[in-house]
Amino acid sequence: MNLPALLSTTLARASASEPTGGGQIDFIGHVANSKPLIHLPPLFGIDFSITKHVLMLWVVAILLFVIVTTIVRAYLRRGSMVPTGAANALETIVEYVRDEMVRPNVGSKWVATWAPILLTFFFFILGANAIGLIPIFEVLGVVNHYVLHQPADSFIGHLLHGGSTATGNFNVTAGLATVTFFAIITAGTMAHGFFKHFANLVPHGLPFPIYFLLVPMEIVGMFVRPFALTMRLAANMTGGHIAILAIMSFVFIFAGMLGPIGGIGIGLGFSVPVAGAVLGLEIIVVLVQAYVFTLLSAVFIGMAIHAHH
Repeated sequence: MNLPALLSTTLARASASEPTGGGQIDFIGHVANSKPLIHLPPLFGIDFSITKHVLMLWVVAILLFVIVTTIVRAYLRRGSMVPTGAANALETIVEYVRDEMVRPNVGSKWVATWAPILLTFFFFILGANAIGLIPIFEVLGVVNHYVLHQPADSFIGHLLHGGSTATGNFNVTAGLATVTFFAIITAGTMAHGFFKHFANLVPHGLPFPIYFLLVPMEIVGMFVRPFALTMRLAANMTGGHIAILAIMSFVFIFAGMLGPIGGIGIGLGFSVPVAGAVLGLEIIVVLVQAYVFTLLSAVFIGMAIHAHH
């Protein structure tokens, strides 16, 4: 989220539709899922219309596919076993995730089985988080306000509404966590068998009455783990953007109270420096959240495989 572009587009939107002095500033509208970009008929009562977050999912997936495929093909064409440049960076990340996150948790026997899906988690979440920091739609908003003049109900108007960070959508993170949930069950079933996996949820050899307490707790724990993954990722990605928007809103609040000079003074003296610091933290959060989601997924899968531990 580039601060000058964000400030410009927010000024444009504020002057066009949002009240300043004494009014309410809409934070959720800047980060939530957008209105449907392409309307599709519902299927089984489910609305499959294409929204901005669905679009961003496709953009991230296509970009990752193109970038990784291009790097790997360029490496193979060289005919050398020693990677250089982008191939070296890609190999470093892959080896780190495989050897430092996956192998210690699932074990050497299962690392080749579970490393691909966990690497997919890491790269997809990292890409989706990072693209939310690029001011694509903020710049488009400025261009639309001063050049295109498209109305709010147009395709571009709908495209400008909402956030571009797909991982800030709880539906997206819930989908990723659901994959982890079934991966845990699959890993335990592959290692021990279906019924033995569920039997391993509780330790053996305890007094029988204890199981009346442990079994419900472990069943609840099966669903708490993906729920925690869902909430942690989405809340962290949404919270940072809302914090930046809240800090930048001081410009308009004080402009309404003290006039344009007061708004500019607050912006230069407080909002821009503080928002810049928060943006720096956001860059760290982008990487940390991809790391944490992947690591916890590896831990949960490893717990299902090595139940005796």
